[in-house]
Amino acid sequence: MKPIAFHPEAKAEQADAAHWYEQRVPGLGAAFREEAEAAVSRIAATPEAFGIVSDDIRCHRLHRFPFGMIYRIEADRILILAVMHLHRDPTYWEHRA
Repeated sequence: MKPIAFHPEAKAEQADAAHWYEQRVPGLGAAFREEAEAAVSRIAATPEAFGIVSDDIRCHRLHRFPFGMIYRIEADRILILAVMHLHRDPTYWEHRA
């Protein structure tokens, strides 16, 4: 299993989303973090199981929240490029790749 690394902006997106949910409903931010951690675990275990967005970029959609983990499988790691809200411009993160 390859290690997971986060692009700094992706890590910030994840934290911002958890904070936003927590401000709306206490405990919902923690639920978002748990779901995001579970998604990372699934990506680490089966990185090729999720849909290809373009070229070598893949997306794993979270189940409960309208977010996707955008990632690339590299030789020595899996790089999470974005924790993207699915109703946002789908190309905003492409400069990170």
